[in-house]
Amino acid sequence: MNPMNEKISAIGCVPVIKLTDPERDAAPLSDALCAGGVPIAEVTFRAAGADKAIKIMAERHPEMLVGAGTVLTTQQVDATIAAGGKFIVTPGLDVEIVKYCQEKGIPCYPGCTTPTDYHAAYKLGLEVLKFFPAEQSGGLAKIKAMSAPFPMFKIMPTGGVNMKNLGDYLSNPVIAACGGTYMCPDKLISAGKWDEITELCVKSREIVEEARK
Repeated sequence: MNPMNEKISAIGCVPVIKLTDPERDAAPLSDALCAGGVPIAEVTFRAAGADKAIKIMAERHPEMLVGAGTVLTTQQVDATIAAGGKFIVTPGLDVEIVKYCQEKGIPCYPGCTTPTDYHAAYKLGLEVLKFFPAEQSGGLAKIKAMSAPFPMFKIMPTGGVNMKNLGDYLSNPVIAACGGTYMCPDKLISAGKWDEITELCVKSREIVEEARK
């Protein structure tokens, strides 16, 4: 795997974050994630100001892997790069966006759940694919089945992943990392309960390490 893919895989869990008030929440949230041993964040464009949040977090913690999620346009790719973002995640496989990211030199993890998606991703030379929405699309059973004809891919399931099934996913060698909102739920962010977010990150990392023994 390329260096970015290796770094993400080493962490094993990717917080998926929606920030409605980046000026207030981005800095303390980045502190909480790093304190919990999860120096990575997928900041989604589902909320306005995602690029602002990425910039704040990346500048506060240069060691973090801060990227953008729910990327739907090349303009959002440009905004992410300008903010210092290090990777792009898309909900589906948009060939135009993947190729644009490749031209710009930023890793892209498109959402793929079908053999057609996987085949297109293979032609694009990708290594790690997002599997979204994971649980609703067949979960680990489908991921295992898909890996038979496409053993070259590592998978990053997102959607329905939580503390209860995180270990099950990560115990399978085809899984690079798991993404999810469970480490940074909206209610904890809005309440500023950063210590609780740190605690969730610590528990997630413990599950990662246990599953990979």
